[in-house]
Amino acid sequence: MYKLLRQLALKFGYDLVKDKNKDFDAQLNQFLQKNQFDGVIDVGANIGQYAQRLMTAGWHKPIFSFEPNPQVHALLQSKAQNIPAWRVQPAMALGSKTGTAQFQISKESDMSSLLPQTDLLQKISPSSSISRTIDVKVVRLDELAQTFSDCQKLFVKMDVQGFESEVLTGATGLLPKIHGLQLELSLLTMYSGEKLWLPMIEDLATMGFAVHLLFPGYFERKLARQLQVDCIFLRE
Repeated sequence: MYKLLRQLALKFGYDLVKDKNKDFDAQLNQFLQKNQFDGVIDVGANIGQYAQRLMTAGWHKPIFSFEPNPQVHALLQSKAQNIPAWRVQPAMALGSKTGTAQFQISKESDMSSLLPQTDLLQKISPSSSISRTIDVKVVRLDELAQTFSDCQKLFVKMDVQGFESEVLTGATGLLPKIHGLQLELSLLTMYSGEKLWLPMIEDLATMGFAVHLLFPGYFERKLARQLQVDCIFLRE
């Protein structure tokens, strides 16, 4: 029945897909449990989609969520307020140096970034255009080491729209505790100044991180190609 319905939908230009996120979330939770992580740092938490999916998949240890957009941060806090293990941090961005920076807020809040959008992104996704720019606090992750003092083996997830290398630079002092990473990496440049997937994988390899899982991300129908992929790394 599913096959017939999908064929019918395709004739009209639509597609039906099963919820693969549940499979990916289960795989990620198994990866975290197998490698004995005791804390997850959720950088670019938005309204908490990642944390909620991870907890639904069976993760019950601490999650430290970071989100710089004040309005989105308020929604994030409201979702986490009755969950002790979900520890939402004050509104801030993470980067290579502490200070302030301009944060570009997209009409699609999960596409907001500290980096400017490229012409390519604006062309293929006009719905993610920038609505306004605000000043946000930026902090190095390793300056917050005390926040994670109860954890000895950390997993850091980044969904920061091209700002991954800056966040990693700011985590240098915390690296002895960071044994795993999840990065949303781009195959094409969508934010000015971002480092693409292959150079990022090569950089992490020199730091001892190897790719263990790959999850498909943003597929653009207009181009008929994959634009982003989630890479999960383990320091070996």
